[in-house]
Amino acid sequence: MTELKVQHILTLTQLISKGAKHNFVPITTSSLGKSIQKSQQAASKHLLELERDGFIERLMSGRKVSVKITPKGYDEMVKLSSILKSNLDSFPSFVELKGTLVSGMGEGAYYMSLKGYTKQFKSKIGYVPFPGTLNVKLHQKEYVEAAQQFNTLEGIMIDGFSDDKRTYGWVKCFKAKLNNSINSELIILERTHHDTTVIELISKQNIRKIGKLKNGSHLTIRIPIKT
Repeated sequence: MTELKVQHILTLTQLISKGAKHNFVPITTSSLGKSIQKSQQAASKHLLELERDGFIERLMSGRKVSVKITPKGYDEMVKLSSILKSNLDSFPSFVELKGTLVSGMGEGAYYMSLKGYTKQFKSKIGYVPFPGTLNVKLHQKEYVEAAQQFNTLEGIMIDGFSDDKRTYGWVKCFKAKLNNSINSELIILERTHHDTTVIELISKQNIRKIGKLKNGSHLTIRIPIKT
């Protein structure tokens, strides 16, 4: 049995959108080529191959060509649609990051204790974090790249504020699970001294203590993603 080729999927999709499931629709290879971002010659070849393999029917009237998708062609597209939907519906709804525990610069405890932040933490994430942040070094490029998406994703915003001394930047929080057991928040800072290979976590508890962690400990962080 002839299987549908990958390069023909866009062509059949275009034909379906033009009503070719039930009707013979007039089509030119130049317009089809533009629709699928291929040359006129490639579009013509697609139609010939689809007809040869029994996925479409063609009617010729002089130079005019009309095309209709066969039941076989439509069934193949339905099957493909079902596979795509199943996979899209079942993909993991979390981001997983892996790295090792490293020391920070000692500033986290100070900033996390400022009233301008603690009041918002209490009302927005439900607790005042333990003073300080947990710094995780991401050693592999795929984890560094994955972490960058949180710069644009919508999280829980802790607004920046000012006091008599200076202004303080916003903090964006994402619920996270550390080593599959410790509830925490991944935080994205408007202002940070770290490069993109280091992420920071906060928690209601002293993560180092309850997790019996030390510098160099291997960590896995899972952050749920709203879909």
